[in-house]
Amino acid sequence: MARINSRQVEAFRATMLTGSVTEAAALMTVTQPAVSRLLRDLQALLKMELFERRGTGLVPTAAAMALYTEVERSFVGLERITAAAEEIRGRRTGSLRIAALPALSNGYLPRLTGHFLKERPNLNLAFFGVISPIVVDWVLNNQCDVGFAEVPIAHSGLPSQKLPAPARVAVLPTGHRLTEKEVLEPRDFEGETFISLSAGSSSRHLVDQIFHRHDVRRVLRVETALSEIMCGMVSSGLGVAICDPFTAQEFSTRGVVVRRFLPRIDFEFSAVFPAQRSPSPVALDLVETMRKALVEFED
Repeated sequence: MARINSRQVEAFRATMLTGSVTEAAALMTVTQPAVSRLLRDLQALLKMELFERRGTGLVPTAAAMALYTEVERSFVGLERITAAAEEIRGRRTGSLRIAALPALSNGYLPRLTGHFLKERPNLNLAFFGVISPIVVDWVLNNQCDVGFAEVPIAHSGLPSQKLPAPARVAVLPTGHRLTEKEVLEPRDFEGETFISLSAGSSSRHLVDQIFHRHDVRRVLRVETALSEIMCGMVSSGLGVAICDPFTAQEFSTRGVVVRRFLPRIDFEFSAVFPAQRSPSPVALDLVETMRKALVEFED
């Protein structure tokens, strides 16, 4: 037994929409006889009259009106699928799960991601600010589509992209004597109360190494795992610190003065992706957007 095919249904819909076989043929980019044949075959298969000829035009029957309601519902569904495919192809829809270390998640990356989402109104986001080891763990376990973690990455099996490394900066309380200098060096910190990141972190090791190399003795009074806490302490006037530029930027209007520090200590971090599948195209787009935005931190 012959079955209805999609071209017959399309011809029926086009005729209902336009009110004539000629216009339906133009809509479908086929000849008028082709549309007439498709309609004739459809009526034969359905065993019902769909159109009545009145003068030079066609008038749909009651059966055609009822059928059109069902056909249009199906076509709207197909059009939604097509539109969804266009959105996906344009990377403007779907969902994105991000995990980022606190230095990025306390202001800089949420702002950048917010602008990114404005251009993709159908894209949904889940954003988590956690320390680098947890970022890596969540990406490793496929809980996030992309993570931003400090280098070195603890798990070498994860695909990653290293991002431009901005320089760490000196952060000082407003009114501190060292704010008179535009560029600070290790010797400027001799005897200063120093707020440091926690022992054992790669950032702490790099900073301590510089001061040890220059034989500078600081008063290590406070240590913390979070640069945001460190800058909060600095803003209180308690002491000074060497900080990532992202957190320093957030506190530059909150009682903290930012100064360039030499020798340069890079803040290195990477984007990491789940190992079990190819990186999400929209995640790759976000990473590329971030790569371009990091130009603002270049000297």
